[in-house]
Amino acid sequence: MNQIVFIELINPFKDKVFRLAKRLLTSTEEAEDATQEVMVKLWNKKENLETYSSVEALAMTMTKNYCLDQLKSKRAGNLQIVHNNFTDRQPQLDKKLEDADSLEWVEKIIGQLPEQLQILIQLRDVEQYEFDEIAKIVNMNETAIRVALSRARKKIRESMLNTHRYGIK
Repeated sequence: MNQIVFIELINPFKDKVFRLAKRLLTSTEEAEDATQEVMVKLWNKKENLETYSSVEALAMTMTKNYCLDQLKSKRAGNLQIVHNNFTDRQPQLDKKLEDADSLEWVEKIIGQLPEQLQILIQLRDVEQYEFDEIAKIVNMNETAIRVALSRARKKIRESMLNTHRYGIK
């Protein structure tokens, strides 16, 4: 496999690798380093990539493992998911502030979830992976992933309702 073929192979998911690393490591610089590290590892495996059913799933698994190793080495206990996928239709200022506040609360609530649930939410709800792809990445069965996501979403929803009900800030 030459460099051009390799680049064509990884280009479709390179940004997803970076976004997952950014979500887990929170630092742009660390996420860039993680992405580069994963790409180097893939390049070193370039002759064997055809043996994998999904190079993207391999890359995402490598990214997840690399980031978790980095976090463990720093003994970082809290992960933060940052999500900025807003459509810009120029809503009213109060709507923008309310949306930003809600997003901040969701991020805070997600940040309090266990690490595994944060990864599942990132892969399914942010990156839009299918359950079979997530199963390969996190080494869980699809039913367990669905149940875990359902419980995580319920916790998020309940926390948001309690926040708005009691006006907690």
